[in-house]
Amino acid sequence: MNRTVRSVATSLAVGFALYFVARAVWWIEQPTVPLLMVLAIAVYLVVVNVAILGDGSSVRMPLWTAVLAVVSTALIPALVTLSLDPADRTAPFATWYIGALGLLAVVCVVRRRSVVGWLTLGILIVSASAYLGVGVALSLGLVGSIMWVAVARLLVMFWDRAVRDTERLAEIQQAVSAWHATQRVRQRERRLRTQFALAVAGPVLSRVVAARGDLTDQERFDARLAEGRLRDELRGADLLNDAVRNAIEAARRRGSVVTVFDEGGFDEIDEERRREIRDELAVVLERAHTGRLIIRSARDPRVAVTVVGRAGSRSSGDDDAVDLWHEIPRRGSGS
Repeated sequence: MNRTVRSVATSLAVGFALYFVARAVWWIEQPTVPLLMVLAIAVYLVVVNVAILGDGSSVRMPLWTAVLAVVSTALIPALVTLSLDPADRTAPFATWYIGALGLLAVVCVVRRRSVVGWLTLGILIVSASAYLGVGVALSLGLVGSIMWVAVARLLVMFWDRAVRDTERLAEIQQAVSAWHATQRVRQRERRLRTQFALAVAGPVLSRVVAARGDLTDQERFDARLAEGRLRDELRGADLLNDAVRNAIEAARRRGSVVTVFDEGGFDEIDEERRREIRDELAVVLERAHTGRLIIRSARDPRVAVTVVGRAGSRSSGDDDAVDLWHEIPRRGSGS
């Protein structure tokens, strides 16, 4: 779309430039110094084509081209005026430079050299007023050149704003798409966790219902294990893999009270490092022989997971006897 608009604008600018050149060479009266008129036309052709077509890789006009446009704007009216008899200076072919240099100012504005464009227009106003008179210059096309530049500036401003809004909308759409993708992944994870929870708790719940709550000691113990697994899946699924699950169950079978909390400690950690953290956590839990284990993953710039072991159980009230403290850093030793 941007390329198409630029091609159309370039074609229009070249077409108008050729129109003004054709108007300049259509002499009704012979210039007194034709070479000066030809030189003015040649300078304009070179400058306007460089301004329109030069350095097509960027919309912004090169600085040297902008300087060349300003210099030629001061030079061309003088050459045209000196080439003509005073009586012929208001003829249609003699005032071609008013529209031509107005077009050059428009090109400068469109190619993101607004200051140069207004400067070019200012030089044209001063030159035309000096050589023709203010009233005559305004009646012979100077008003049109001023309006062209003003409209071009407004269009460029609106176009740039539209481009910024479009880019922002594209970014918002990408963010929304990413959010939807994340939600789909989370929904799938929730479904998998629900399926796992049902697979763990389903048989135990069925046995409880079938026995009307009249369970053996072993069945009650299995029910407590199933309840613990469900809590682990709900509170800290990101911390778990098969090895960690097995280590937690083994600790509970030894009589330990295990509590798992995931408070976002794995955020912004890549999957490979997460696997390493889980493997290290499983080893720590396998070696732990304590009454109560607390596994916590919090938002910390340095530590991903903290394992705390207390000698007393939850009901003993001996919460101050810490006999295990292990921190797993967010980054590995090789990072």
